[in-house]
Amino acid sequence: MSNFNLRISHLQVVSNPRHQTCALTILDLVHTGTCKREQAKSTHGSMIHKPIWEARAVKSYSMAELEARKLKYSTTGTEALVMGILTEGTSAAAKFLRKNGITLFGIRDETVKLLGKADMYFFSPEHPPLTQPAQDALDWALDEKSRLGIDGEVSTTLLLLGIWAQKGSAGQTILSSLGFDDKMATELTASLKKEKEMVSAASS
Repeated sequence: MSNFNLRISHLQVVSNPRHQTCALTILDLVHTGTCKREQAKSTHGSMIHKPIWEARAVKSYSMAELEARKLKYSTTGTEALVMGILTEGTSAAAKFLRKNGITLFGIRDETVKLLGKADMYFFSPEHPPLTQPAQDALDWALDEKSRLGIDGEVSTTLLLLGIWAQKGSAGQTILSSLGFDDKMATELTASLKKEKEMVSAASS
């Protein structure tokens, strides 16, 4: 068995029904290319609103799947989400990472060091499923948006902060090894609050 299989075979793929709404929502956005608000019926028959992810976050997720496949990984983990953000490249989160010396190549190298290389003959699924920490990062982003009282779309910055919040996950560990810290996370959160205040002032 390869080092890769030894190191990630313990990772849990998302199966918790509590998380399915968020997971399916962003997957739907990625695979259908639509960012419109949608409605769906819950298991109890009531109507629920699906969260809206900004276009850059959707593209980042799509690129995360691609990065996981490039490395021949069987799942899309938090490390792939960070690579996806940097591959998309145009979001405030990606620019913040690059400004602080965190690059796609750096993340990719640290990922291989941490998780190992996959078997060269292994073929990843077309859409590698999320690991539990990656799903938790998405859920965290949604919850934090509500906590901060931010209107509109779920941003890529919230996605990055969600990854950082998953302490001990591959993505958080790799970000930390490349110099990302709680101070930077606080700076990003402050930027979200400032943006919210500016939007509120403009609409008043």
